[in-house]
Amino acid sequence: MEFLYEYGLFLAKAVTLVIAIVLTVVGVVAAAASAKGKDKKGHLEVTDLSKQISEQLTDLQEKVLSKPAQKLLEKTHKAEAKAQQKAVKKAEKEGKEDTHKRVFVIDFKGSMDAREVDSLREEISAVLSIANKDTDELLVRLESPGGMVHGYGLAASQLARVRTAGLPMTVAVDKVAASGGYMMACVADKILAAPFSIIGSIGVVAQMPNFNKLLKKNEIEFEQHTAGEFKRTLTMFGENDDHAREKFKQDLEEIHERFKSFIAQFRPALDLEQVATGEHWLGGQALELGLVDEIGTSDDYLLNAVNTADNQVFKVQYATKKKLSEKLAKGVAHGVDGVLARFYDRLNAGKFS
Repeated sequence: MEFLYEYGLFLAKAVTLVIAIVLTVVGVVAAAASAKGKDKKGHLEVTDLSKQISEQLTDLQEKVLSKPAQKLLEKTHKAEAKAQQKAVKKAEKEGKEDTHKRVFVIDFKGSMDAREVDSLREEISAVLSIANKDTDELLVRLESPGGMVHGYGLAASQLARVRTAGLPMTVAVDKVAASGGYMMACVADKILAAPFSIIGSIGVVAQMPNFNKLLKKNEIEFEQHTAGEFKRTLTMFGENDDHAREKFKQDLEEIHERFKSFIAQFRPALDLEQVATGEHWLGGQALELGLVDEIGTSDDYLLNAVNTADNQVFKVQYATKKKLSEKLAKGVAHGVDGVLARFYDRLNAGKFS
């Protein structure tokens, strides 16, 4: 019996020691990761889409063309490259600036809270620091059903920086630019939309459940104290009255009016009384209403840019190396966004707010 007691005591001490060592190691690793995270900065990734698309085309041609045709094509490419190098050297010798037109491409796939705006602001700043407004252009491939007012307001303001700088900007919508997404799109000099993309939804919505009756039924009291008549209007747990509802509706109307004013600033020809009803339209209908300027896809636009003589196309992306916890949080957030979006689609039969 004494042996078992001593053995148990020894085992307990051993387990305690192991746990202490593990906790110490975990603490050190966490502290190091935290310190590293504070110094961590994102970086720009620039992809030469001209080269990428050209290489894909060459690979395809090698598979489908005959040997004589391949040799002729290779000879043509070498001649073009040689002529281009000669032109560059001549321009450098004469002290002339590079006249190649550069098309910078930025992707924005927006979530409900528009958290992608953090990367967007870095990408916009980078492009504006190097782009020549007389020869270059920005293409934004935009996809968003909208979301939080303040998030998309900031995102639209980032694109407005491009307009202010005088750099030509095209927004391409392949799937959806609704509500806050359209707020961003309207800033562009030109909006390109795929035939069945979702465009518009110029409106504001807010909704919340109220559990006051449920609390009363279960004899649960709820108290809320504020300083300022409208510090809170509608509440989830208190008893709402018509006075609070009216103020809440006034706030929504005010946001809607500012939304319409923002759009009118960039697309003054729009009949806002007709299109700012909260409805959405397909690309073809949006063209008829003046919400977009052209029907087409971003793929066609990019291929045309690449195939145009002297054009250089670069994709600009601001990337950060995220910790495991951040990746998990982002994954959960995207999952919630997806569930809410699917629920919203079913609830409204495909309509965006």
